[in-house]
Amino acid sequence: MQTIAVEARRARLARRHLLLPATRTDDAAAVSDAVVALHSTDPVTVYLSVLARARHPSLAAVEAALHTDRSLVRHHALRRTLWVATPEVVRLLHASASRRLTEPELRKTLAALAGSGVDDPAAWLADAEAQVLGLLRADGPSTARQVGERLPALARPLTVGGPRWGQTQAAHTRVLLGLGFAGAVLRTRPLGTWVSGAYRYAAADDWLPGGVAGLDERAGRAALVGRYLQRFGPVTTEDVRWWLGSTVAAVRTALADAGAEAVDLDDGPGWVAPDDGDVREAPEAWVAALPGLDPTTMGWKERSWYLPAGAADAFDRNGNAGPTLWVDGRVVGAWAQDGSGRFVTHYFEPVAAARRAELDERLRVVADAVEGTRLSVRFPGRVHARLVGGADAPS
Repeated sequence: MQTIAVEARRARLARRHLLLPATRTDDAAAVSDAVVALHSTDPVTVYLSVLARARHPSLAAVEAALHTDRSLVRHHALRRTLWVATPEVVRLLHASASRRLTEPELRKTLAALAGSGVDDPAAWLADAEAQVLGLLRADGPSTARQVGERLPALARPLTVGGPRWGQTQAAHTRVLLGLGFAGAVLRTRPLGTWVSGAYRYAAADDWLPGGVAGLDERAGRAALVGRYLQRFGPVTTEDVRWWLGSTVAAVRTALADAGAEAVDLDDGPGWVAPDDGDVREAPEAWVAALPGLDPTTMGWKERSWYLPAGAADAFDRNGNAGPTLWVDGRVVGAWAQDGSGRFVTHYFEPVAAARRAELDERLRVVADAVEGTRLSVRFPGRVHARLVGGADAPS
């Protein structure tokens, strides 16, 4: 059985995730494929993850990939969160994860409709879905607010959830959510700037020829796990279960279907893609300034091999990563934009002055690319408040 040491894992990460200067590319779709998919819960992540791996960082290039070329598509998928990926991967995400959410969300919506006095919730919902899809096909991409204004009969308030934890939602927003999980609609261009999360919706096959539905769930999950193994392997079973947001039983089946091969890691057993014999030593020295929720930082559940003990504060209490600083395959610090718009840093351990200068240069690249835009961090690490407040914030 192949043994893969920590140093080799870090070398793979650098090459496969396009973090070496020699591997950078201006092809946003290629960046997404290199990490399988880009986190989009925070819209800023998509752009900054691409910029961190670009030869000539450009917001316009990411914008074109998302909204003009549509070589990248946004969809609700793994762990009930938003992702951006190439059309091929989005179809795998949909088959593996999104479609499973349709039934539970349907039950919630039908119960809420019944609770609001609708006599035949299923018939009401079927008619509402037809109206919403008809509107989107006729009018083109529209926001949820615009749908509610144009179809006021569907904007009735619903209480979703029990009396203690329930929340009020307009019925048409539930309709859009359900249509999204079913693969009938996709999120498109935001209403505001590139940092906005208020998206327009479009009929899926209008926005993306062929839409996203149609693949078999088991085959889709195996293909998706195969891609994950190729980009992130070696991984543990727990890594796969967490990343996929699935059950251990489904993960074991997917690993078998993908032909995963067992390997030994420093801290236990792991898996790699079939015939993955890449055990080359560490590449050239490298640094990276990655945004919050970057797929590299978030790619594994078991993170000790790249996350030193002192760097735990780069994450929040739920395990979501804030913006991080990397040196040669390890998280060594965090970064943020303070109240004045200045980029500031914090180091969790001593870092040589020359490497800190390299990281400062990477942050200058980000600052130049965003051209003064104020960047919010939706899931800041625990260090973030101290960092933007000025304490412990050497630049």
